[in-house]
Amino acid sequence: MTTPSPVVFVGLGAIGTPMSQRVARAGFAVTGVDPFEAARERAAEAGIAAVATIADAPADGTVVVMVATPDQLDALVDEAITAGVAADRAWVVMSTVGPDAVRRAGEQLTAAGARVVDAPVTGGVARASTGELIIFASGAAADLAEAADVLRPLGTARIVGEELGQGQAIKVVNQHLCSVHIVAAAEALALGEALGLDKADVLDLVGGGAAGSWMLSDRGPRMLLGADAPVTSTIGIFVKDSGLVADAAAAVGADVPVLAAARERYLLAASAGLERRDDSSVIETYQH
Repeated sequence: MTTPSPVVFVGLGAIGTPMSQRVARAGFAVTGVDPFEAARERAAEAGIAAVATIADAPADGTVVVMVATPDQLDALVDEAITAGVAADRAWVVMSTVGPDAVRRAGEQLTAAGARVVDAPVTGGVARASTGELIIFASGAAADLAEAADVLRPLGTARIVGEELGQGQAIKVVNQHLCSVHIVAAAEALALGEALGLDKADVLDLVGGGAAGSWMLSDRGPRMLLGADAPVTSTIGIFVKDSGLVADAAAAVGADVPVLAAARERYLLAASAGLERRDDSSVIETYQH
């Protein structure tokens, strides 16, 4: 029998945990990395050994990165380089961190002797669990080929280009639309209620027609549940992601007033204490 190829999976959050489990089930020897003890305990319960820092993880094998923010990516890269565990391995950055952050990380890692793929994902926790994520991958052809086996159990890789940052750029566009569509769904359902209609009826009557959207059909039912909605993606995630979209747009001088209006709603929801609630709870910003 051949020895399973090692993978170091950094970031065992809501989406990183099922992703790491799928990689492990595909036959890789996965070591998780997460600073939070609760996350490491969840990984251990799923049969995945986990450590607190990348310096404590194996120094060989592919590194898959699912940290939450650009700052966390910067800190991870600095720690790996300082600990001498960055070089001579592939790094697959699957976090949504924006083009600038992945280019910055790529420059540092490449200079240290690593190979880097930019591969943010979309699909949420449900599709992470089933291996049906869409992966926006960019990087050198040889590096993409090297990462293919690790990406395969996670979903479908859509090759965006050969430059780091192109995958993140597509994810920025994706998150622009997601950010706007969720708020548009919330606003429409709230409008229907203000007009004397039942929100469930509104969802049923318009959801399947020209006014429908994937976000309306997915988030709409959770908007009807209010505080009982299961958490699959938080308000805090969309505060972060809509901010990345705004920053990326500002960097190239793109005008995004619709995104700005949607972002105001996520910030309002966060200021109301809803940051850890499901993103569908943005509808509560329309309730008086």
